[in-house]
Amino acid sequence: MSVSPSSSAQTARLAVAARLREIMLDAGLQGQELAALCGWNGAKTSRIINAKTAPSDKDIRAWCTACGADGQAEDLIAASRAVDSMYVEWRRLTRTGLRRLQESVVPLYERTRHFRAYSSRVVPGVLQTEAYATALLATVADFRRTPDDVAEAVTARLARSRIIRTGNHRFAILVEEGVLYYRLGSAETMAEQLTHLLSAMSLPAVSLGVIPFTAERSMWPTETFNVFDDVQANVELLSAQVTVTSPSELALYVQAFDRFKDLAVHGTRARALISRAIDSLS
Repeated sequence: MSVSPSSSAQTARLAVAARLREIMLDAGLQGQELAALCGWNGAKTSRIINAKTAPSDKDIRAWCTACGADGQAEDLIAASRAVDSMYVEWRRLTRTGLRRLQESVVPLYERTRHFRAYSSRVVPGVLQTEAYATALLATVADFRRTPDDVAEAVTARLARSRIIRTGNHRFAILVEEGVLYYRLGSAETMAEQLTHLLSAMSLPAVSLGVIPFTAERSMWPTETFNVFDDVQANVELLSAQVTVTSPSELALYVQAFDRFKDLAVHGTRARALISRAIDSLS
């Protein structure tokens, strides 16, 4: 199974380009004729049709006007703008700091009923303690050179995390055993975080599984991802956040999650792995 995390965005770009091409052909125009009517170089038309250049709002309006299809312009503009939200570099998302990013996803969390998270790197946000979140977000801010609003971002993240104790939500969370050992902050910070995981396991809305180092793999460790109901998946790359909405791609992430779930241990066995990690800190 192979997933290209940015292919949903490319598929959406191609869909917009294909629709523009259809509008041009329905109007009985060729690329050079459309370019002349729009007042631009013919090469630009070719780049737009082949999804090599993203059309601006102005380009789409000019295109539709030239083809006598003004009524389709706004829908196409909306579709084109949606592509931009599918693959977004972190530097764009965090240019004003980390707090707004934490707050921006609150509506998504609130409307999600079935939340699935897989992490091979860090404790998922909804289960982070204040000290652990501070250590993690400070590292993120330093690496990405964002404005220093770590304290405010941590407050926003903890406020968002209260959702695991309220409302009609289910959280199925899987972590690789390595997450229990990757040191973020002091030994005391890690001990507190791991102890918090033991407590969180008793929450009615939370199912926490740990994939042991010794598990015979039927699925290799992948990038961290979250699945929100059966509507979208958010994938965390080093450079960007990818939003997956294509049904075929979304199904791959659900399939991957199910395989990870089969590898994970829960209940007493998961507690034993977490307790062993706590003991390793002393």
